[in-house]
Amino acid sequence: MITKLLIANRGEIACRVIKTAKKMGIATVAVYSDADREALHVRMADEAVHIGPSPAKDSYLQIDKIIAACKQTGAQAVHPGYGFLSENPRFAEALEAAGLIFVGPPVKAIEAMGDKITSKKLAAAAGVSTVPGHMGLIDDAEHAVTIAQSIGYPVMIKASAGGGGKGMRIAWNDAEAREGFERSKSEAASSFGDDRIFIEKFVTEPRHIEIQLIGDQHGNVLYLNERECSIQRRNQKVIEEAPSPFLDEATRQAMGEQSVALAKAVGYTSAGTVEFIVDRDRKFYFLEMNTRLQVEHPVTELITGLDLVELMLRVANGEKLPLSQEQVQRNGWAIESRLYAEDPYRNFLPSTGRLVRYRPPADPGGAAPNVRNDTGVYEGGEISTFYDPMIAKLCTWAPTRIEAIDLMAEALNTFEVEGVGNNLPFLSTVMDQQRFRAGQLTTGYIAEAFPEGFHGATLSDEHLQDVVAAAAMMTAITQTRIGMPADDVVVVVDGHQFPVRTLGPDADNLWELGLFGAAPQLTFAWQPGETIARVQWSGGRSETLKVNPTTSGFRIRYRGADHKVLVLRPHVAALLKHMPIKVPPDMSKFLLCPMPGQVVRLDVAEGDIVEDGQTLAIVEAMKMENVLKAEKRARVSKIHAVAGAVLAVDQVILEFEAV
Repeated sequence: MITKLLIANRGEIACRVIKTAKKMGIATVAVYSDADREALHVRMADEAVHIGPSPAKDSYLQIDKIIAACKQTGAQAVHPGYGFLSENPRFAEALEAAGLIFVGPPVKAIEAMGDKITSKKLAAAAGVSTVPGHMGLIDDAEHAVTIAQSIGYPVMIKASAGGGGKGMRIAWNDAEAREGFERSKSEAASSFGDDRIFIEKFVTEPRHIEIQLIGDQHGNVLYLNERECSIQRRNQKVIEEAPSPFLDEATRQAMGEQSVALAKAVGYTSAGTVEFIVDRDRKFYFLEMNTRLQVEHPVTELITGLDLVELMLRVANGEKLPLSQEQVQRNGWAIESRLYAEDPYRNFLPSTGRLVRYRPPADPGGAAPNVRNDTGVYEGGEISTFYDPMIAKLCTWAPTRIEAIDLMAEALNTFEVEGVGNNLPFLSTVMDQQRFRAGQLTTGYIAEAFPEGFHGATLSDEHLQDVVAAAAMMTAITQTRIGMPADDVVVVVDGHQFPVRTLGPDADNLWELGLFGAAPQLTFAWQPGETIARVQWSGGRSETLKVNPTTSGFRIRYRGADHKVLVLRPHVAALLKHMPIKVPPDMSKFLLCPMPGQVVRLDVAEGDIVEDGQTLAIVEAMKMENVLKAEKRARVSKIHAVAGAVLAVDQVILEFEAV
């Protein structure tokens, strides 16, 4: 029996595994790099072992150091989490040779299904429908172009050992195939130590739907329903849900049974996921198998009532699965939003820094965990450049899909993150979109719904009223607290002025506001110094807003919108039209570093004339390579950075002059 478990990972998944292990009475051992010395998973574990410098290749990817940590602490088993060594057969083999239990599938199953090229061949041989593609090795970029031309554009270029969106590119022409091959190969070598690449047809208007499996060492394999993972950005999942709003029972069963058959064919045990591309006619094609626990596993746990980490540990102990396929539940609906340290207003580029405020939403209570937040960070902790930028996974459960979405929208409204750029406003915006609420999803959703990029949500008149009312109410409450009467004010939002007359409160703390030509009544829960405000209108509608005081007003964030609101006396508001507008400086002659990262390569020299679309530099941030290109024809007049330099956001890389 496993009595001490080492988690060969970091962040939220390490914390997640530790929680279940402790619930089962299993002692836990964390490993950590220099950057993670004060990390949450280190604090949560019973013991912790330092395994090296901050870069993953020098710490979390070092098999010998993981095994040495097991021997040092007496851990009998290793849970790999996801990423890092989780799908590396050499790791599982080394653990077995050292007499340690790998909490995952057998080495042969990892080799067969963890390798994307081999798994596709096996799936095709087993009669599973697969996407057309080239499964052999690719010599170089020109060979990649030839293959892409033979398949037909668009194509997907993918790392054979890949996952998490790394080492993956979509190419629509020869130039993108050539560049995509080089970038995917480089990212794959950096992230997985394996630079093999394959190419397959990119199915347009696809849905990404996956089947969760669990198998034991006694020949039993179950499918635990499906997850819809279609909302992706840069091939990385952003919002997931279970079940899928698209599948019917016949398709769900067919996908589940094929997944089980494939798993049994390779003697699969433990948790694993078979991923499919599903077209508009519900025809599904095998994409790949992930021989590990998935990031999005909580939504499956919420609808089935199962703890997948507990099942993995029991399977590793040699126990039989405690239920049959007929006993697998599908109860209610669960949504997961991945909270990333990235700036949605700058094309979702990574953001780093210290979490000066981190306050997840509270569970409203009830028999089931309606709000669940899996995280590996804490207030005051730091988001570094060395690892994945995910801060947390926020999940909600409710009896129906719309109720789960509404609960997610409310939870996102109350989630407070300060200090690093984050995608909270983007996630909130999606929850309000009619297309999302109707379940009309594809893997191209983000590009289609935000063709010009994300610039914040546009509030409806009803929700704009909430912002105006909140600003007026906070001003009125502040005035009454110091013994002043609540005066008439003008609330200014995006240059639009809204006169507001405030009356109240009455004996029941009910206020009356004169705005938008009406006099609605409301209760308002907020006190000076608080960052969350709640407004409830007399009609019953209740809303939550994030608020912070500013000069002459407030910053109000709500449903994906971020407004700097002024609250002025009427005679002051009348003078606004005379205020000069500050013009931002012209930075068009500079190439700025769009995110904190390291310059991998500079492709130009001083004096070079560059053309529109030409590659200028490559900057790596959080294991992703970002290609920076020229936006117009110009001459490089000065180079301010060198390859290998670590730059801050907006630091100058190149300077241009007109040709």
